[in-house]
Amino acid sequence: MTARMPASPVRRGLSHRLAVNAVMTVVLALATAGVVALLVWILAYVAGQGLKYLGPVFLTQTPPGEPSQAGGGFANGIVGSVIIVGIATGLSVPAGIAAAIHLVEYRGRLARVCSFLTDVLIGLPSIVTGAFVYALWVAHFGFSGLAGAVALALIMLPLIIRATEEVLRLVPNELREASLALGVSRARTVMSIVLPTARSGIITGAMLAVARAMGETAPLLLTALGNDLFLEANPTRRMSTLSLQIFNNAITGFATAQARAWAGTLTLIIIVLVLSVGARLLSRRGIARSAR
Repeated sequence: MTARMPASPVRRGLSHRLAVNAVMTVVLALATAGVVALLVWILAYVAGQGLKYLGPVFLTQTPPGEPSQAGGGFANGIVGSVIIVGIATGLSVPAGIAAAIHLVEYRGRLARVCSFLTDVLIGLPSIVTGAFVYALWVAHFGFSGLAGAVALALIMLPLIIRATEEVLRLVPNELREASLALGVSRARTVMSIVLPTARSGIITGAMLAVARAMGETAPLLLTALGNDLFLEANPTRRMSTLSLQIFNNAITGFATAQARAWAGTLTLIIIVLVLSVGARLLSRRGIARSAR
């Protein structure tokens, strides 16, 4: 009867790695399931509270003069969010794309400074951005939707720069070299070859930045301030947004105002969800086109 040969170090190492891999797979699966369950619970709770009040009246009327009164809606906040975020998008998207083009296509000392400042802005708390705009704008010209749009544009700008920069780096260099070899200028190459190739990714990054801006409250408290009782479409005056009205109604002690806050929260989640899903669809469409 022959003695059993001991397992080789290679086999022992392989068994150990397989066991660690199995344990980590289970741990990560449980962590993922826990996060998904938490998100589903939050969405279900907000939907359960918000649907009690959400309806056509909520989307078409302004809040009542007395917070304790029932009825009314956040029509002025919805309009204000669209206007302020729209202006912020118009300010930040062209500047962000231009900065990303300079970082990727031209480089140089200015590009290094821009990259450093972008990293700083990404890590900057939004309330600091609001205080900065308050000191430079609001202190001289007063509260307004334009001031809020500038604050949101500063928040969106680094996100757009980073997203666009990463997408531009994914464009094959062979396309650039082929265009330059034909005698096309670098600027024309960027406009006619690079940007169309990266279009879907750029749009995706811009939409995610818009979704981020939609939910900002802190910088708007110091810039737009809010106008809860009136539907204001003039951005040079104080304006409300959904996030501001949710905050103002949630901190009151009245159940009716808090019910409006829940409905506003659900409306904001739906808007952000639509933007996020749209960004995903555009991203997948761009990947499918590039695969062809």
